[in-house]
Amino acid sequence: MEKETKKNGVIPSVKQSSRMSILLGAIFLMATSAIGPGFLTQTTVFTQQLAASFGFVILVSILLDIGAQMNIWRIMAVSEKRAQDIANLVLPGLGYFVAALIVLGGLAFNVGNIAGAGLGMNVLFGVSAETGALISAVIAVAIFLVREAAKVMDRFAQLMGIIMIGLTLYVVFTAKPPVGEAVVKSFVPDTIDMLAIVTLVGGTVGGYITFSGGHRLLDAGIKGKDALPEVTRSAISAIGVASIMRIVLFLAALGVVAKGLTLDSSNPPASVFQLAAGEVGYKLFGIVMWAAAITSVIGAAYTSVSFIRTFHKSIETYHRWIIVVFIIISTIIFISIGKPVKTLILVGALNGLILPISLGVMLVAAYKRNIVGDYKHPLWMTIFGGIVVIVMAYMGIYTLITQIPQLFS
Repeated sequence: MEKETKKNGVIPSVKQSSRMSILLGAIFLMATSAIGPGFLTQTTVFTQQLAASFGFVILVSILLDIGAQMNIWRIMAVSEKRAQDIANLVLPGLGYFVAALIVLGGLAFNVGNIAGAGLGMNVLFGVSAETGALISAVIAVAIFLVREAAKVMDRFAQLMGIIMIGLTLYVVFTAKPPVGEAVVKSFVPDTIDMLAIVTLVGGTVGGYITFSGGHRLLDAGIKGKDALPEVTRSAISAIGVASIMRIVLFLAALGVVAKGLTLDSSNPPASVFQLAAGEVGYKLFGIVMWAAAITSVIGAAYTSVSFIRTFHKSIETYHRWIIVVFIIISTIIFISIGKPVKTLILVGALNGLILPISLGVMLVAAYKRNIVGDYKHPLWMTIFGGIVVIVMAYMGIYTLITQIPQLFS
């Protein structure tokens, strides 16, 4: 398919129906990659801390997410290159450095994703977290072994995304949150928590996440200047899907917190579902946790490997098997030694630097003719992206400085 002649930036064999399916797949792959165990926990914890004012944090983070993702997806599309190849053209060797950060972060966080999938299985069926993780890993591997793996991955991400939002929406109705107060505080908050904003941005478009959908579009042949309107809409839509889940979960948690109920610190999101809808809610949490975790396992594995596919012909040829090995290694680490907390903390701090580095590289690339040709990147997008780079770089460095001493104390 990649060798066919393009017309107006569109590969002829990509029919309109297939094209729409690919765009939806990219949207949901990115969104469900963002919606993982950490996403669920962060949202509930910050809601408990900030109450209705957390709405303001969500609003600001959505704007920053859009600024980062639009820049990255558009520049990859117009250059028709993956992020690591663009980085190597900006500065030789930089692409290998970014790829190493992505793969390291993706592998470490995939251990947490596998753990989350195991926890979801534990809630639903009473099996041990380790057994649940093993079953989930088999399902994830099976998706990449089927003949049309990309299509199956797209459909699976869409199905899981709809299920997560739908079930959480049910919990919102049972929790009966003060929606009016949430709307007011989203624009006039009692307090502004900058760390919460940066945490949400990092959790939505940090690390490998923002590249998952962008690389999926490239792999499917949706690229070039004529594809930019579609790419831009897809970038915004992906943030929209992830944000809908964030808002719905926020409202569910707010409904519980507003009643004066206390969330269990060992598993805050499970508390929200259980306190709002009883035992049924707890089982629904199991489904949502499993769906969030398994889609993040798939997104992390697919995107991490996509960052090394162009480095050697053999990697490109056997990339699906490398994805399978990536998932298996993540599962073995979890089953054998559990969740490596210190490693996750360190890589989490490093992940905070991936977005400003990768986005910064993209903004530089947008003005290099050998990368984007005669494409003119909108100035307002550059300014928007620059603000995200500065804010995330500051907080990423701050996190590294504060976390590393704790690791070795």
